[in-house]
Order: sequence, then C-alpha cells, then structure tokens
Amino acid sequence: MKLFRPVGIKELQLILDSNCTRFPPRLSWQPIFYPVLNQAYAEQIAREWNTQDENSDYCGIVTSFNIDDAYYQQYAPQTVGDDIHQELWVPAEELANFNDHILNGIHIVNAFFGENFIRPTTPILHHSLSKFY
Repeated sequence: MKLFRPVGIKELQLILDSNCTRFPPRLSWQPIFYPVLNQAYAEQIAREWNTQDENSDYCGIVTSFNIDDAYYQQYAPQTVGDDIHQELWVPAEELANFNDHILNGIHIVNAFFGENFIRPTTPILHHSLSKFY
C-alpha cells in the first residue's frame, strides 16, 4: 500500500538521519502518527498548513512510502473532511513497529515553500530539496 506523509524540515532531517527508513518518534503532545492515503491530500496539508507553520520552518515536504498490504489492513482509514481527506491513525506507541513495515524507503515527491522559508544550509537537506526550489 502506498501512503504519503507531509513533513517539515526538522522531521525531514530525522528521516534522512535514518537513511530514509523510519519516521521519528512522536513528540509528547502528538499521540497519533497519521499517514495519508493520497498524494493530493498530503500536498494540500503541506501547501496550506506547513508553509504557514514556524515549527515546519515554513516548508511542506510530501513524502511517499509503501507498507506491506497485510500490515496495512489492521488500520481502518479515517475520513476527516472531504472524500480525499483519508488517513490512518497509528498510535504513537506503535510507530516503531509501523516503521518496521516500510518497504523500499521513504521518498520525497514534492515540496512547498512559504513566504518566510529560508533555504537550509545543511548539505543533505539542501540537496534533498534542491529540485523543488
């Protein structure tokens, strides 16, 4: 199953630190990890929310990844708005196990930049995002 996850710069750095194999643990105030089921919804979040968010460094990065179908079946898709607004709700304490079911890594498929975005100076971040500037 192909899934998508909008992230900001800090979360992308942690993904890159894992060689694009894992999403980082949730913060104490984030009880759920929510990958989304389609790229259009991930792009909407990245473009409309992350680019306005200081904690995302005014950058919305859309990642994609696959998880094995059998594992995916244990999570019921949640619709949280229009029909395209579908996501999985993975409890934070299950994220490590969820990461173990990612197949072939996490990939950047798009990026959006807000008015206050400052290009990263870290070579790996700059290189990872440069084709989207």
